[in-house]
Amino acid sequence: MTDVFLDSYLAALGAMKSGGPKGLLRRAEFEVEDQGASVDVTLDRLLERLRDSDLNDSLRKQLHLTLATWDSASETTAWAAETEPRTPDRRARIYGLLELNAAASAAFDEFFPVKSDETIVISDEFEPWYTPQRRAEHEFYWPAYRQHLLEANGWRPESIADLDDATTRVVERLSDPNRTDAYQSKGLVVGYVQSGKTANFTGVLAKSIDAGYRLLIVLTGTVELLRAQTQRRIDMELVGVENILRGIDPRDADLLAGVDYQDDPAWPEGFVRHGFLPSSNDMSDIIRLTTHRFDYKSLQAGLSALEFEKEVRSKALYDPVNLPHSSARLVIVKKNKPVLQKLVRDLRSITARLTEIPALIIDDESDQASVNTTNPKRWATDQPERTAINGLISQLLRLLPRAQYLGYTATPFANVFIDPSDVEDIFPKDYLVSLDRPLGYMGVNDFHDLDSEVEPANRDVTNSQEKAHVRDLVAPAGSRGSEMLSALDAYVLSGAVKLYREDNGLGRGFFEHHTMLVHESVKQAEHSVLADDIRNTWGAAAYSSPTGLGRLRHLFIEDFLPVSLARATEAIPADFGELTAYVGEVISRVTVSGDPVIIVNGDKDIAREALDFDKRRVWRVLVGGTKLSRGFTVEGLTVSYYRRKTKQADTLMQMGRWFGFRTGYRDLVRLFVGRAEPDGRKTLDLYEAFEAIVRDEERFREQLRQYAKLIDGRPQITPAQIPPLVSQHLPWLKPAARNKMFNAKLVLRRSPGTPVEPTGFPTSPVDLRHNYDSAMPILRAATDSESLIVPPTAGTTAARFDAYIGTIDHASLAGALRGLRWVTDDYFAPDLAYIEELAGQVDDWVVVLPQLSTRGSYRVLPAVGRRSLFRRDRTRGPLFQAISDPKHRHSVLRIAGIAAAYGDRVIEDLRQDRRGAMLVYPLIEEDLDPPRNDDDLDPSEIVVAFRLVAPRSAVGGARQLVQFEARNKMLERAAIVDVAQADD
Repeated sequence: MTDVFLDSYLAALGAMKSGGPKGLLRRAEFEVEDQGASVDVTLDRLLERLRDSDLNDSLRKQLHLTLATWDSASETTAWAAETEPRTPDRRARIYGLLELNAAASAAFDEFFPVKSDETIVISDEFEPWYTPQRRAEHEFYWPAYRQHLLEANGWRPESIADLDDATTRVVERLSDPNRTDAYQSKGLVVGYVQSGKTANFTGVLAKSIDAGYRLLIVLTGTVELLRAQTQRRIDMELVGVENILRGIDPRDADLLAGVDYQDDPAWPEGFVRHGFLPSSNDMSDIIRLTTHRFDYKSLQAGLSALEFEKEVRSKALYDPVNLPHSSARLVIVKKNKPVLQKLVRDLRSITARLTEIPALIIDDESDQASVNTTNPKRWATDQPERTAINGLISQLLRLLPRAQYLGYTATPFANVFIDPSDVEDIFPKDYLVSLDRPLGYMGVNDFHDLDSEVEPANRDVTNSQEKAHVRDLVAPAGSRGSEMLSALDAYVLSGAVKLYREDNGLGRGFFEHHTMLVHESVKQAEHSVLADDIRNTWGAAAYSSPTGLGRLRHLFIEDFLPVSLARATEAIPADFGELTAYVGEVISRVTVSGDPVIIVNGDKDIAREALDFDKRRVWRVLVGGTKLSRGFTVEGLTVSYYRRKTKQADTLMQMGRWFGFRTGYRDLVRLFVGRAEPDGRKTLDLYEAFEAIVRDEERFREQLRQYAKLIDGRPQITPAQIPPLVSQHLPWLKPAARNKMFNAKLVLRRSPGTPVEPTGFPTSPVDLRHNYDSAMPILRAATDSESLIVPPTAGTTAARFDAYIGTIDHASLAGALRGLRWVTDDYFAPDLAYIEELAGQVDDWVVVLPQLSTRGSYRVLPAVGRRSLFRRDRTRGPLFQAISDPKHRHSVLRIAGIAAAYGDRVIEDLRQDRRGAMLVYPLIEEDLDPPRNDDDLDPSEIVVAFRLVAPRSAVGGARQLVQFEARNKMLERAAIVDVAQADD
């Protein structure tokens, strides 16, 4: 039965696609009249339908998508009247054009709230060409891809709008494919591990083909498993059935035998359909030069596949008269030397025409294999010596002068440390785009309690990510039995809960895959031993026996039920008895082939069974190394058992396969992680290592967010100035290889409104005594004893802490800080330079010395008085971890005008314009209890640490946030410095 109401509003929205918002009710009434129907389509009726519908209602989704698309449109769009994207002003403009009344506008705000823009772009200036008008001229693949994500993949409209906006920001920075003179742009897109980067570059491919790019080369990781997975994704969601068949009659079994995906359960219903071969309607076909089964092969006599069609042969391919009528060629290759050599060889065979081809090279996992890792100090001449893959990418860029290079990675440090003066390398000289954390994504922040204001002793599954999802592995690797059994129990129990949820709301088949990942080593020989251990543990688990079921019952009551009650939005069994039948089904699925384990590595004798999520249901335990540690999506991953060591942050982060989208089972995810992995005479805490990485990355992103703001319409910094902003939290865990840091020195870092909390204090008793004496004006400034409020947060109630408080004038503070010594001479220099230039903008600073309630913490500080000492450890070599206590931070943020008032009278009395604030912590690196004699305390034992916040209005002598200088003034763009020197 036809739904006239639905059809009328969908048609009304469709009619506004190109021209922007217009009278919604008038357009819907026109559509009803055009259908000859008599249906109430008033705004009141529309609002009633929206209130009664769920999030998957087709009208609700399409309306949300349309609004989100208008929200994100450029301010130069004619109807936008120069309103900024994703702002209340833009939404008000949309409502006005839609002719919505106040009630409808308020309801739309409730149903479809404006989503703020969190995408960060660091870019050099570029020539605008990808205008809304240009975009609409030949738009074909992007709308089809967008609709596939909405309808087939179940994406939320706001996520599609985010994707639309982010991909536009990339495509507009590519060179205009119709441009007469050739220009190569190079950029980098930074996402999160397992966060949908493939979806982003598929969107870029769609828009690029629509805009006129005709040779698309996608470089995947180094293994075929990832290449094939990427090929299928792009074929399914972008290329489509018609381009794959290329005119083959789907009823001709003989011809179909040579076509991809005939044994794929999703073919053809799950693949995007265009309804016709695009070229039959004057759109560009996509000709695949690689398939799901085969990587790139030499074309030989088939070189004509690289012959691009021209409407007017006397004109260049990039001419506007030719590009719309030519087909795009798509190549998806792994980063393998023989394969890329074949592609380079074939392109050389048509050299005469390469100068005309608008090409796009997308490098997925661009920090792997693509980066040149040869040491410049060992080059015989100034000419770079290149590693194999880096050299072949450079050849592609030389052969294709109109090629745009676009790297994708979740770990950007290796890419931004590339020598920017090497014009044939892949340094992102033109732009860097940092993607927003997507909706529904489960990443590092979901496993770590970063800056939690809840005391560790008070943390539980309701307020702690670690308590909810992380389980420690502390036994030696050779004694993994009981811990492996615990992980397998969690895997079986979580599978049973998934099946229960399918029968109680989600629908049978919702969880097609259910996997557990075990990653201890990259060595293939060790995978076989590990797999046998898992098989033996599985066999002894006796899940069908009273003993096995008893363990699962205990695990459900003590672990899974509390976490699910606190965090789940899906059905939760009230009693383990409701899961008993499902446990048997889990065991049946996992052992359907007789083996609960699949080994995923390159040893064909060991890895006897192929892992293919596309062709069959996978409920198994996966053991592997390289193949499962980068780029490849492990579907249905619920339990991870991780013990593999590495000493590079980017490599370690890429192994976090437990990050990703966990729709319907976020509460069931468990990470079993090594907390004391042997490393010579020491041990490494891998959980701590992941936390350190996320702190490094979040600081990197936060600084990018500040520097992305234009000043007088011009960029504050360019991509070439990014690397000195990279930090390192653990001394043994480097951001990237040492020979990828280039020769730039950060000399000033302005941080208005952003706390400065240095941790690199000296260790020498002489230096500590010197610092104590230098800090004396600060310590002696705080003389008034007060009780300050700690505002309540989620899961906490309001509290108080005692503190000594006072003020110090700016000149005295700057003088005290100027006299401090640090772990390296230039450690604090960029921050000190900013503080020095605040003279005339900041009058004074409030000094807050928090006091502890424990009697054993008090000592007499020489020349100061009886004060609390704090205990902190240097967990990162000479560096401390975070020093300040989260509950103390509200006070200085409010005094500096950063935070809102929260009812503390003392703090409000201290609050003034042109005033900063600082927390001061006298630290000692030993146990405070039992108390010692006060006379035993010596300044050479005390670290005077602090957290300083300048007023937001204090931007210093200029509006830019950073300043750089070259270490060698004669070589302004020279490259390569050691990572330790660049660490801030």
